[in-house]
Amino acid sequence: MSKQVIFISSVQKELADERRAIRDFVRGDALLRRFFDVFLFEDLPASDRRADDVYLAEVGRCSIYVGLFGQDYGHSNSAGLSPTELEFDRATELGKTRLIFVKGADDHGRDAKMRALIGKAGSQLIRRRFAGISDLNASLYASLVEHLERVGHLRTRPFDAAACPDATLADIANDKVKWFLGVARRERQYPLREDATPAKALAHLNLLDAGKPSHAAILLFGKQPQRFLITSEVKCMHFHGTEVLKPIPSYQIYKGNVFELVDQAVDFVMSKINRAVGTRAESNQAPVTYELPHLAVAEAIVNAITHRDYTSNASVQVMLFSDRLEVWNPGELPVALTIGELRLPHASIPRNPLIAEPMFLAHYAEKAGSGILDMFKLCAQANLPPPEFRQSGGQFIQTLNRDWMTDKVLAGFNLNDRQIRMLALVKQLGRVTNRDLRQLAGVTDRTTLRDLKDLLEKGLLEKVGVTGRATHYVISRKTRHKPGKPDIKP
Repeated sequence: MSKQVIFISSVQKELADERRAIRDFVRGDALLRRFFDVFLFEDLPASDRRADDVYLAEVGRCSIYVGLFGQDYGHSNSAGLSPTELEFDRATELGKTRLIFVKGADDHGRDAKMRALIGKAGSQLIRRRFAGISDLNASLYASLVEHLERVGHLRTRPFDAAACPDATLADIANDKVKWFLGVARRERQYPLREDATPAKALAHLNLLDAGKPSHAAILLFGKQPQRFLITSEVKCMHFHGTEVLKPIPSYQIYKGNVFELVDQAVDFVMSKINRAVGTRAESNQAPVTYELPHLAVAEAIVNAITHRDYTSNASVQVMLFSDRLEVWNPGELPVALTIGELRLPHASIPRNPLIAEPMFLAHYAEKAGSGILDMFKLCAQANLPPPEFRQSGGQFIQTLNRDWMTDKVLAGFNLNDRQIRMLALVKQLGRVTNRDLRQLAGVTDRTTLRDLKDLLEKGLLEKVGVTGRATHYVISRKTRHKPGKPDIKP
């Protein structure tokens, strides 16, 4: 079966980020890429054809027209029509499936011609409004899934969009919906008021399947989500050493909706790590600094709960060791991403888009693809090693390394000032070369090599690589864990 082409129509300059985001989202999503590809004019090679001829020809070849309507109307031709309106008219004339998404809830300040185009589209079909890229992707995802069902290409809805068996609107907590709407309006200018009915709120978030709450609806706003999805709980464990050993000193199993699970798991970790309280010299409230950045811990836990595979019988696990925090969640990275690419700017390809959108709207998650990059920055600012990621046995594991080399620990190794500065540099950069250490020490190569050899023999540093430019040094993990197993039983 050939793929259906989605034509993206908009003012290119104004909505460049949204256009690229849709392309990357569709091509990266495991379901959507089976059925769709995206046409963007800016991806075409140079040609001697007129641009407007290319636009309209591609509208004729596409299966789905997606209109992104923003503030600007765009350049008008001699008849006073912009390419966006011409493309919409051609799609209408040819009977194409049209999906219209309007950026922003307020039309004040919008070009008058664009307001008229929005009105024309609204008189013919249902249009959706979006606040940001996460919101847009989730709405597009729901619309494309509905299209696939309507044309018979999809007989089973994706997990987050499918109705939760035996659940009804009576299983939705009104107070949780009201809380969410208040936060979303305050944090992301979400258009629905706090007094909107749960049914209206769920419909607006694409969380109803034939009038019944979807799995995503129950996970987000259910009175008792674990009644329907028992493994949606989060298991939190604290070990005093570096390995999984029983009895577990502290073990908690948290239940609730996804927002409550995040809050409880983050509080568990932050209550058990070291923290320093500053002075009131700059404010009335003394600042508190934690050894692991609060936002980095929250990001790892939000990632696990939002993007986990909810069809798995495993639960999210948060394990705090003396030298690291590990967050395990059932599932794997999207095939469009590799672990190495997580260090680079990358598209957001959520496993559960209908869960990810409300998490973004409630400010539990940040904009597309930036959360993991923020984790790297936060750890660097705290002079901690970079976060680590690995895949093991159907589990995706995120690791935040604690600074086990405390002043108290290092005092037992009889180090000189140069060696202490060397270790501080390795912590800051994550990895260093011989050249980095020589420049830092400002002494002869022989002295640097002697200091380095001593650090290696004492097990404080590890050498990676044998010879050549690729050789570098990292903080030692000889006393670190061996990969554990998920679903530890108390």
